[in-house]
Amino acid sequence: MEEIRDYTNDYPKWDKSMKQTHKILVPDMLPWHFLIIQEVLRLEGYDIEVLKNENRTVIDEGLKHVHNDTCYPCLCVVGQYIDALKSGKYDLEHTALMITQTGGGCRASNYMPLIRKAIKAEFPQVPVVSVNFSGLEKDSSFEIGAKLFIKLAYSIIYGDSIMWCYNQTKPYEVEAGAADSARDMAVNYVVDKFKRGGYAKYKKINRHIISLFAKVERRQEQKVKVGVVGEIYVKYSRLGNNNLEKFLLSENCEPVVPALLDFVLYCIVNVVNDGKLYGHSKSKAFIYNLVYKLLHRMQKNIIKEFIKEGTFMPVHDFEHLRRCADKVLNQGVKMGEGWLIPAEMAALAETGVPNIVCTQPFGCLPNHIAGKGSIRTLKELYKNENIVAVDYDPSATKVNQENRIKLMLATARENN
Repeated sequence: MEEIRDYTNDYPKWDKSMKQTHKILVPDMLPWHFLIIQEVLRLEGYDIEVLKNENRTVIDEGLKHVHNDTCYPCLCVVGQYIDALKSGKYDLEHTALMITQTGGGCRASNYMPLIRKAIKAEFPQVPVVSVNFSGLEKDSSFEIGAKLFIKLAYSIIYGDSIMWCYNQTKPYEVEAGAADSARDMAVNYVVDKFKRGGYAKYKKINRHIISLFAKVERRQEQKVKVGVVGEIYVKYSRLGNNNLEKFLLSENCEPVVPALLDFVLYCIVNVVNDGKLYGHSKSKAFIYNLVYKLLHRMQKNIIKEFIKEGTFMPVHDFEHLRRCADKVLNQGVKMGEGWLIPAEMAALAETGVPNIVCTQPFGCLPNHIAGKGSIRTLKELYKNENIVAVDYDPSATKVNQENRIKLMLATARENN
């Protein structure tokens, strides 16, 4: 009788020894924050490369290797991996792939088996390593100790500040490229702090980041501010949103992209809410609440630095986001980005950014519900709110997406 094989466990495993032998490829999900995170992981001894391949071939490879009913972010990630592995640039015997897993009610929690199945036929020797805090993929998980976790948290904070300052500087720079130079100096400054120590002095570091951008000579003019919200991947990834920030800049707008720390705090506070609303582990909720209070206190101190310097609008206070959410959607609604999407749209409207692109990837049902489903209520609460929900999927052309945004911008300019 033919032996029955366990196909669910038939894949190469990641282990600690591979740190010394393997290059790890990472999809370009967070182009701002990975500028720092990539260097932090290299300082820890990992050979990390953030993929920059963003052509149509990437999408075509995703369509070939992933079921077309899966979500668009998964298709982009798989396509970016396979296109890179086929490029001939890498030693396939010493290459691994890295992906994050939320562990919640999201298809991203199932990316690991999807990626393994996609690469198995052509690249069976390539392991896939998971980054998660939910106990998933225990036999192929990236080990993050307390020290590295803290470094990654600081990396997110500094990446947010650089992104936030850059987007408020680039549209107004007098000298072309001045904002890009300030960005490069800020990234180098932060990375140097990680190399030499002192990376935890976040008030001083944020103060310096703000000062670098404040020195850039700016034109005194008003431009249409456009908020970008939605599913976490297409909200930040240039591949996922067809370089939305660059397009908004080309349309003489100021992109306003909320901080990644908001999403981190959203994930943490959801665990706290689980204890209150759904009877989940009280001890786990207690620990997460302590972490939440620590990070939120840091966020408030950063906001004080922005206000004190005075050049830039500060990032949103997360507690204000929670109050905004309560006007629209219960905080128990946490599938995908859940209540965070209407919360960000409300907070943007309250801080002078009523024009919003809500990025909606194909297959992400919770975000369609929490995003598109809340637009009517938001427009009733904020009379000038001008929201366009843009679908991102393999069949949606960039021209159609940009035309929809241009219609929203036409309304925005009429309202100004």
